[in-house]
Amino acid sequence: MKADFPVVTVNVFPGGFNWGVYVAQDKGFFAEAGIAVEVQDTPNSVTQMTDFSLGKFDVAMTAVDNIVAYVEGQGEAPIGPQADFTAVMGSDSGFLSLVAAPSVRKIGEFAGQILSVDAMTTGYAFVLYEIMRRCGLDKDNGDYTIVRAGGMAQRWEGLREGRHAATLLSAPYNLVAKNAGFIELAKATDVIGPYQGNVAAVRRPWAEQNRDKVSAYIRAYRRSIAWLYQSENRKEAIAILKAHLPQMPQAIAEASYSELLDPARGFFKTCAIDSIGLRCVLDLRSRYARPPRRLEDPAKYCDLSFG
Repeated sequence: MKADFPVVTVNVFPGGFNWGVYVAQDKGFFAEAGIAVEVQDTPNSVTQMTDFSLGKFDVAMTAVDNIVAYVEGQGEAPIGPQADFTAVMGSDSGFLSLVAAPSVRKIGEFAGQILSVDAMTTGYAFVLYEIMRRCGLDKDNGDYTIVRAGGMAQRWEGLREGRHAATLLSAPYNLVAKNAGFIELAKATDVIGPYQGNVAAVRRPWAEQNRDKVSAYIRAYRRSIAWLYQSENRKEAIAILKAHLPQMPQAIAEASYSELLDPARGFFKTCAIDSIGLRCVLDLRSRYARPPRRLEDPAKYCDLSFG
């Protein structure tokens, strides 16, 4: 008879970057930690953060920039400042790649073109703006146009259909795009340096009332990442990914393993929050968020007491 465990609801953007969650479910790591995890998909960050503020789920796997934005009241959803949002675990750098239409060969060719983001003022939009700026194109000068397109699935669809010239994609979408003849122009971290991407985030009141659940989630997730990095588990890991993303071709699943578990670029092995990467997030938000506000205290957006 299956044991009954307290349920933790986890909201995610669909994609291979949820591999740690999938492994912890299928290998029983969550169960061994004493929790059952139910995964919800979200189409975009506005929906995710709105639902988060309403307590519709317990844990958000999301860009830490979303957490910073909504704590500061700079989010795109009209929900006001959310001081209770906090990051409790780091996952990765976001795995961000600038992917362009097949006709584009260098970033300078984006002058006058349409680029897409999830939301204009949160998520990875500021990473895209910074890459463009460092390559001589300034959004504020009208050098290119930005449109809101939603999550990575929607952005890839817009890129594939020719509605946008480029966007930032993570695995497996960047791999699917390259396989279809689109051009990966740059890895974001090669341009802007260390960056804190996805985190596990909670609402402080819920977390204080459910400390055991939060700690169990972090512990099981960290165990999953360690398991994924063991090369003898490669075949089973790819099978787990395929089981959760059945539409993914085998070749893309295998390429995802090389990308997401790259020793230098892959999932954070300790699941810590990268302090240098988080400062990069704050620097970009200080530069691009409106109204301008200098953000300098990474500790304001994190609670590292759970794991």
